[in-house]
Amino acid sequence: MTPAMARTLAQIDTPALVLDRTRLERNIARMRERTAALGVALRPHMKTTKSADIARRVAGAGITVSTLREAEYFAAHGHTDIFYAVAIAPQKLERAAALMRGGVRLLLAVDDVAIASLLARRGGELGVSFEALIEIDSGEGRSGIEADDDALLQIAAALAPGARVAGVFTHGGHSYSGRSTDEHAAVAEQERSAVVRAAERLRGADHACEIVSIGSTPSAIHARALPGVSEVRAGVYMLGDLFQAGIGGCAQDDIAVSVLATVIGSHPRREQLVIDAGSLALSKDLSTRALGVRGDAGYGLVADADSGDVIDGLYVHVAYQEHGIVRSRGAPIDYTRFAPGRRLRILPNHACLTSAAYDRYHVVAGDSTVEAEWPRIGGW
Repeated sequence: MTPAMARTLAQIDTPALVLDRTRLERNIARMRERTAALGVALRPHMKTTKSADIARRVAGAGITVSTLREAEYFAAHGHTDIFYAVAIAPQKLERAAALMRGGVRLLLAVDDVAIASLLARRGGELGVSFEALIEIDSGEGRSGIEADDDALLQIAAALAPGARVAGVFTHGGHSYSGRSTDEHAAVAEQERSAVVRAAERLRGADHACEIVSIGSTPSAIHARALPGVSEVRAGVYMLGDLFQAGIGGCAQDDIAVSVLATVIGSHPRREQLVIDAGSLALSKDLSTRALGVRGDAGYGLVADADSGDVIDGLYVHVAYQEHGIVRSRGAPIDYTRFAPGRRLRILPNHACLTSAAYDRYHVVAGDSTVEAEWPRIGGW
């Protein structure tokens, strides 16, 4: 952690990324209790937060990442059990091997026989034995193979003897289309049954299948039971966002991350304010539109800069590259309260995409006093 000089949000250039530590720690504790109650390990996904300071607060035995750059960064900060949960591009195998030679247990993802054969061959050439989790498609249709696909055993066979099957995993991304506890629980069961069935097939063919992993924040929150599953991967729960709040993954006052912005224009005749946070600062994500009129937050909800509390009715209506247009869905805007120069915070629709624009968090604890700056990693 790099301590910041004692200052307030009013002294920080905008746009900037603000993290409420008290909300973060509450979210972390809640998920830890949830996975303990389910009887599974938590392998937190660090792709959202991308921060060693947060990883120290959340990590247990292992972590999940979505880029090799993240794996290298977290390894440099002492993490030695890392699952890189995206199928690896062949040219990155040398970097993966370097991490392994440095003492990291790096688990790779595979869903293709040719890549499995490459892992077996290149591992020997690079002086390592790659370990892989076979990706199972549990209904999302993004990547992975079905649990009953003949390719499952073919991939496992192709990994031997130069590499090893460490287990199976799935990501039930279609859980995000659910709008009720029952729908989320049903996807969690689809995930569970798919990976357990795949693991049983592998074990029946004399392949060790140590890890049986599912992963998404809605699945972790709403699963009713996870027999046969060894671990859960979830990530966005640490920060929360408006889409998660809209599908029951958190409350609005659990959202720990926001964008600090400044009012740079006031236009009563157009019934709008202009802020210095546009699409590059907020992202172009409009995921909350899928939640219907009541849930649609435009490009983000407007909150008070000091407390982080949502200001009723105000939202970002349009996001140009560097301009955000704020309008009200409720009472007319009181322009005397929002003169140019006033600071505001914007709660994001999608914490992962919004946070990706920044190289650090300005950390607060329920007010406007900045207690630290925590670096974030980017790149691939």
